[in-house]
Amino acid sequence: MIIHKEGYQSIGVAALIFGLVNIISFIFISNRYPVTAQLILWTSIILFFFILSFFRIPNRSLTKGEEHIVCPADGKVVVIEEITDVEYFNDKRLQVSIFMSPANVHVNRYPISGKVIYNKYHKGKYLVAWHPKSSTENERHSIVIKNDKVEVLVKQIAGALAKRIVNYSKVDQLAEQGDEMGFIKFGSRVDMLLPVGTKINVELNQKVKGGVTVLATL
Repeated sequence: MIIHKEGYQSIGVAALIFGLVNIISFIFISNRYPVTAQLILWTSIILFFFILSFFRIPNRSLTKGEEHIVCPADGKVVVIEEITDVEYFNDKRLQVSIFMSPANVHVNRYPISGKVIYNKYHKGKYLVAWHPKSSTENERHSIVIKNDKVEVLVKQIAGALAKRIVNYSKVDQLAEQGDEMGFIKFGSRVDMLLPVGTKINVELNQKVKGGVTVLATL
């Protein structure tokens, strides 16, 4: 397991804050209230390791295959439904949404190989990620990847806590299935819009792994 580059600054700031808190605790609290000082120490250690784990990249064998559409994120499947897309396709699409809790791995990966033909950031609200309107009203970043078999829209969506979306894609870039597409800090969700009739291989409330679980088959 390694730490993602997006976490370096956050981890550094957390280490500095926790270090200062415990120095102050040692100087001003430990002599009179040793139990309180110990509580502060262990609480800060637990919080630091939680932040550290948030930016982890575990070692995984990624799923590859032209016939596979792979999950772009870790989390739980919260939506499988037919919707009318008004951002790009302007027709009916099959939406599959994955909710990412703060405990999940937050690297986002390309679900298929192909060419990035659309890339757009949208300012918006910070509704909770499971809110029905979060897909269209929250801050989000959408890309469309196209190959000879399928055209897929992937949407990174901010939530009540996740207020920084990172996306590495550029228009005309060749995306490789399983490579890093981006990162969302502190939990949110990722939507995928697929052609109607696509064979979906996941179920509602199923836990999935980004780059590993086959979301759909072509």
